[in-house]
Amino acid sequence: MVVCGDDGLAHRLAAELRHVYGEQVTLVVPPSERTVRPPVVGRARAVSAALLDRVVSAAVNRASGNGGSGSGGSGGPAGGGSAAGERGERGGAGTVLEAAEPTEAVLAEAGVDRAAALALVYDDDETNIRAALTARRINPRLRLVLRLYNRRLGQHIEELLDQAAALAIGGTAGDAVVGDASTTVLSDADTAAPALAATAVVGTTKVVQTDGLLLRAVERPPPGPGQAVDPRRATLALLSSTGNDPSFADGSDASGDQGPQLLPDAATVASATGRGSVVLEQVAYSAGTALPSGRGVGVVAPFASLFSRRLRWSLAGLVACVIALAVALWLATGIHPLGAVYLTLLDLFAINDPAIGSSTERQVLQLLSGLMGLLLLPVLLAAVLEALGTFRGSGSLRKPPRGLGGHVVLLGLGKIGTRVLTRLRELDIPVVCVEATPEARGVAVARRLRVPVVLGDVTQEGVLEAARIRRAHALLAVTSSDTTNLEAALYARSLRPDLRVVLRLYDDDFATAVYRTLRAAHPHALTRSRSVSHLAAPSFAGAMMGRQILGAIPVERRVLLFAALEVGGYAQLAGKTVGEAFRAGYWRVLALDTGEERQGGSGLVWDLPETYVLRNEDRVVLAATRKGLAELLGRRRRDRPGA
Repeated sequence: MVVCGDDGLAHRLAAELRHVYGEQVTLVVPPSERTVRPPVVGRARAVSAALLDRVVSAAVNRASGNGGSGSGGSGGPAGGGSAAGERGERGGAGTVLEAAEPTEAVLAEAGVDRAAALALVYDDDETNIRAALTARRINPRLRLVLRLYNRRLGQHIEELLDQAAALAIGGTAGDAVVGDASTTVLSDADTAAPALAATAVVGTTKVVQTDGLLLRAVERPPPGPGQAVDPRRATLALLSSTGNDPSFADGSDASGDQGPQLLPDAATVASATGRGSVVLEQVAYSAGTALPSGRGVGVVAPFASLFSRRLRWSLAGLVACVIALAVALWLATGIHPLGAVYLTLLDLFAINDPAIGSSTERQVLQLLSGLMGLLLLPVLLAAVLEALGTFRGSGSLRKPPRGLGGHVVLLGLGKIGTRVLTRLRELDIPVVCVEATPEARGVAVARRLRVPVVLGDVTQEGVLEAARIRRAHALLAVTSSDTTNLEAALYARSLRPDLRVVLRLYDDDFATAVYRTLRAAHPHALTRSRSVSHLAAPSFAGAMMGRQILGAIPVERRVLLFAALEVGGYAQLAGKTVGEAFRAGYWRVLALDTGEERQGGSGLVWDLPETYVLRNEDRVVLAATRKGLAELLGRRRRDRPGA
């Protein structure tokens, strides 16, 4: 396996493949990345730290002129030097190469020509596309996994690369996919955004929605005395037994028995007391909610937003006065009600004949109608000016309204923030965005969706106040800087101690320390820390193993994965009943795809009986832990006889 990238996702993906799937991995990173500590995955903390120390030491030796010549490798260029610089130390933990860009020479030295899969997870889409085209030319049978933010471009690139592989191998694009020369385009932003949005909004509902498939899980409190667990609902996880983790790991893989337990069996669920649970509520096909798009969207404002509240009340008062005058005229003269309204409007606009010779009541009503007409003129002028100002300002950023409350304050409108914003608007959740750069990617999206935006540095006093943080429901800090997110969270908590806070933090140790400290300082407020690379890496790793992960949901500081696969070829599933195929802590079959039309969820049977026998041709949706998915998809494990 070859992983090329320039940020935390590359390090975490390489660690996931190596320590969870047991694969040999070559990691290609820019030279500037040599001082960055890669993230830790599960029990591989010491191994990863040792590997990094060796890589940093090698980099220091090279910088001081003490480095030896590269080993070259069977697939690399002849000689010790190359465009990629010298090889990192090869050992049990894998190989690390340093290269500014994934050029053809770099990919060749990394062994792409003999690799099973290549992941290109650079932050720049163009870099990933260029490297993918080069890699496909070097090895047409290579499985490619690309990280692209642009969804539409990703679909076209996926089709193009599959077609190129088919032509090089011989056959059709479908044959190329069957031959493992497939191309998968993923986005870490799309993978992490639903989990971040769900945590910030509700904190109890976890949703995975991809390719028309909807999985909904609900976090439930511990059952009270005499209450039994509903056996018809699959328990996906048991939450930590105590709010103060005795292992100080706060719901991570190192929490031990006191931490969260993923995919527990029935006996464990029945014996668990005082523990909350995550229960599966729904598995169905859903078309999803489409956001408005295209030219002109967001230009025409809703009618209620054209006029201020005060002006609307003024117009309502004038209409009431006109109705009252018409009723009075009808009662005084006895004419038809419609005629009374007509005469009142004529008097209002001063186009009726003077009521000379009429009764006193008629003359008084005519004078009052004329007075109302004078009052109507400034109101109409104000309405025209306000509507004109609304249309002219439709292309500018909206400011948070004064009476706004119960909203989510979203910090950062980069790639992750933009996807989270879109997800929140799909859920019809009020949002106020805070962004320091007017040219940020998500500012245009916020303008199109008519979401209020506060431009300014969130670390400066007054910015969060302008976002109405005191009346907000939650703060979601997803900027690319851990310190900025932490500073914003601390300042927001100083303004409102019970505020729900969700932080995007990269470093695991830093996230654990922050989470524990904030929870101790504010025990009655919800605090969550989420890592985008931690949520996205399992999906990329599964794609490199030849399976697309449907999604992931965070369970405290662990992650539960969902995947769809054919039963045939998996001895752990084929020929067994649903109950026999269930392996606690590893995987659990949730639903059966019957292959029917995806209408109203009729193609999915998600309340399968325990006695149903899984056939080779069945396609199932299952939940799995990282360790369980690795055992199912791992090549070495599947190739062993009897595995």
